[in-house]
Amino acid sequence: MRDPYEVLGISKTADEAEIKRAYRRLAKKLHPDANASDPKAQDKFAELNTAHEILADKEKRGQYDRGEIDAEGKPRAPEFSGFGGGRGPGGFSGFDGDTIFESFSFGPGGARRGGSARGGGFEDIGDIFGFGRQRRSAGGGFQPSPGADVELSLAVSFEEATEGAKKRVTLPNGKQIEIKIAAGTREGHRMRLKGQGHPSPMGGPAGDAYVTISYATHGVFERDGDDLRQNVDVPLADAVLGAKVRVRTLTGAVELNVPAWTSGGRTFRLRGKGLPREGGGHGDMKVRINLILPDEKDEALVELARKWRGAAE
Repeated sequence: MRDPYEVLGISKTADEAEIKRAYRRLAKKLHPDANASDPKAQDKFAELNTAHEILADKEKRGQYDRGEIDAEGKPRAPEFSGFGGGRGPGGFSGFDGDTIFESFSFGPGGARRGGSARGGGFEDIGDIFGFGRQRRSAGGGFQPSPGADVELSLAVSFEEATEGAKKRVTLPNGKQIEIKIAAGTREGHRMRLKGQGHPSPMGGPAGDAYVTISYATHGVFERDGDDLRQNVDVPLADAVLGAKVRVRTLTGAVELNVPAWTSGGRTFRLRGKGLPREGGGHGDMKVRINLILPDEKDEALVELARKWRGAAE
């Protein structure tokens, strides 16, 4: 497993915003759905999610930076070099019975080192050997802590967010799960998939997976907050004489009444035809009129244009 900073392509001084931006950019690029021909797509995506899981969590990031966990989020084996040198003629050298065995106490809070005048060693060996990662049960014993959680991003279309849909998400282990996107779901909505995170390294329950919804780029509509914008071509004759024009929306086409003598660039508002709003309702659809000329040159129209220009001069 590579260094999480290397996986996300960021420096060790990166702040939370930089981590989030790097993850979202790479998640779109490396998602298995976008790399169906790459046999290693699942592994790359899993590596990305693991790196993000560690660096996006302040506690885990600190543990990784201090060398307490590895790049997979697993606890590292403790270093014993602080207890002295190698084996001497009469056995192991560097151990002092008073220092080692009298400096630790065991109690409800786990194993802790007392105030030895010899100095050095671990401040809390429970965290090193795993006691600190266990939870006390109602019966007084300890239960293994659950596995690490997973953060995932799922892009949905404007239509799917508005009307609802069923989507498949790929977990770090390659497993795919179908989830339901409720009608009216907004970007940033976070869904919990219980028990679908990383397995516990200590035999406890698996962690959870959290799926954050984002909006995919649309081929027709441009987002403007909760409103949407689109351009609609209108023939010159319809703009001059007036007409009804079919306009696409998230829930199907509607007829827009274009009044006579409508100029190019004029914008009409279709209320409630935009994206879901916080607290309920929807934004608006803003339709900008583009005037188009006939496919073939019309001499009568050309002559009329000359008269207009002459009159204007």
